[in-house]
This record gives sequence, structure tokens and C-alpha cells, in this order.
Amino acid sequence: MKFFDRAAVAQVLADGIKELKLDLNETQHEQLLDYLALLFKWNSVYNLTSLRDPMQMVTLHLLDSLTAVPAFSEAQNVLDVGAGGGLPGIVLAIARPGMKVSLIDTVHKKTAFLTQVKAELGLANVTVYTAKVQELQVKQLFDVITSRAFADLSDFVNWSGHLLAQGGQFIALKGVAPPEEQERLPAEWKTTGLQALKVPGLDAERHLVFIKRSE
Repeated sequence: MKFFDRAAVAQVLADGIKELKLDLNETQHEQLLDYLALLFKWNSVYNLTSLRDPMQMVTLHLLDSLTAVPAFSEAQNVLDVGAGGGLPGIVLAIARPGMKVSLIDTVHKKTAFLTQVKAELGLANVTVYTAKVQELQVKQLFDVITSRAFADLSDFVNWSGHLLAQGGQFIALKGVAPPEEQERLPAEWKTTGLQALKVPGLDAERHLVFIKRSE
């Protein structure tokens, strides 16, 4: 499908949210659809994602990110590193409006898109940074730092560890569970959990990797 059939996409999204047993209201459903429509529209010019088909995008982007939402149930202040087109950060911000979500990327056209999404969807809980995460300084450290298919786990924690609050954790969204990446983690970090995810409509491995400071 090369055009955005909102009704068809909405049905796949609604079925997936129901399967995931997520408590999202009608406004949140519409915001997710609006976000995907913007991603589809901007993608033709800005190349935000390699996917071009909205029906693939709803499964591989929206539902993929929504599957991780329960892992953020206690998070208050989240940073999405290498946010790209806003996955999972924008999805988290929509699904958990009481949670603060910051998104950082080095590519200006991507952060311009994220800023536009924030404005059009009225996401008051979103902050966008254009910078290298290694150079980011903030007044309030993050209790959760996340990324989706961003980098090797050791690079992820080395580059952004200075932004993690005491007692906070990393939650990395990965495809296959990466044992060799976990083994390469620096000594001051340890994997505290590995959770397999089942994305509605997708027959592929998905995992969350939880990392904390070693005691």
C-alpha cells in the first residue's frame, strides 16, 4: 500500500492494542494514527525509515514499540537515544502521557520531524534534543534510558551512562537476544533481565534487555 488508508491502519492498530491488553483511550488511538500519518508523509522526503508501506509501519513500528510499554510502567523521566523517527519515544509519550519523554538524535532533519510531531499532536511531555548523547547535559537525570536498534549495548551504556539517575536502568529494545553484547558490557554495568516480546502480527524475535549499575 503506497497511500495512507487510515481506516485499514486503524483496524490493525486497534486489534494489536487489544491483543496487548493496553489501556489506551480514543484520543491516544487517534494520536498514534496521526503520528504514523506524519511519519509516512515526511518519510518520502526525509527518509526517516526504510519502510514505505503503512501496513508494515503499523506493525513493525507502532505495535513493535507498544509491546514494550508495560516495561515503562514505573518510569517517570525517560530518554530515547538515537530516536530517529521517534520510536519508541513518541509512542511511549502517547501511551504514557504522565511520563516525561526526551528524544535525542544527531541528525537535524530527524529532530525537526520530532519537533513537528510534538507540536501537531500537542505532546506537552516531550522534549527534543539535537546533539550527541555523549555531550548532553541535563538538570534532571533520567530514571530510564532506552533505545531501539541503536548501537552495541556497551556503546549504549558508555555514551549515555552519565545521564542515568542513581538506581535507574537502561531498557534496550533488541531483535534477537544478544548474548555476546551482554558479555562485552563494561564491568560497572550488568544485565538484570531479558524479556521476550510477542508483537501482534509479527513472527520475529523481539527482546528487551534491562541493564543497571553493578552494586
